[in-house]
Amino acid sequence: MNLNVHYLPQFVAESDLADSTVIVVDLLRASTTICFALNSGAAAVVPLLEIGDVADRVQQLGRANVVLGGERGGDLIAGFDLGNSPIEYTPDQVFGRTVLFTTTNGTRALLHARIAQRVLVGAAVNRAAIAAAAQFSPRVDILCAGTGGIVTREDILAAGAIVDELIRNTDAGHWHSNEWADSAHREWQELLSGARANRRSPSDQFAWELQSTPGGKNLLAIGHADDLPTCAQLDTLAVVPEWDIVTEHITLR
Repeated sequence: MNLNVHYLPQFVAESDLADSTVIVVDLLRASTTICFALNSGAAAVVPLLEIGDVADRVQQLGRANVVLGGERGGDLIAGFDLGNSPIEYTPDQVFGRTVLFTTTNGTRALLHARIAQRVLVGAAVNRAAIAAAAQFSPRVDILCAGTGGIVTREDILAAGAIVDELIRNTDAGHWHSNEWADSAHREWQELLSGARANRRSPSDQFAWELQSTPGGKNLLAIGHADDLPTCAQLDTLAVVPEWDIVTEHITLR
């Protein structure tokens, strides 16, 4: 079985993902927000590249049963209902409704994987569930979204956490990993060592380390510090978001 991590979408050709189960990771915050939306009963999340694409889809579907969600530069988009903070996506906001969703980095990473055999959405909150869903795939590629074309440590740590779970769930030697998967796994192991040394839970250590990552610093600067511990929680949601390329809907597997 092959297990690969890619630190940015541009580091792997779309065609190279065609036969793979791809787990898209944008920890801060698109992946986490999609998990929260579906866990809160959203009918589906539709990832869209541009703000104009959302407007076009509203014209097709009408406004009554859709929620407009997403961000640009971390901030709420004018005219949208919700931003990209996972804690906004509560049942009273999204239950039974379709979320039309566009973000700076996460939806672009999803679209990069559009010809993959399967496309799953992974985060810390659903790490165990997503690893269980992917563990029997002959090839798994974890695709980090990054930020504006720059590698981000928060996504690498989240990828390492998923790698760690996949390895723990299978026999030794089950996976043939690329160097970036090995590197992400080492970074996660170092985080776990730090948690033990500081007598913190892994989730608390993760939240603490997110404060110094590129995405974490951005969120602190725009007043979204509360999202860091939310996005750092491990295995709190038993959801497996899967993107159906034909319908363009992300729903629960």
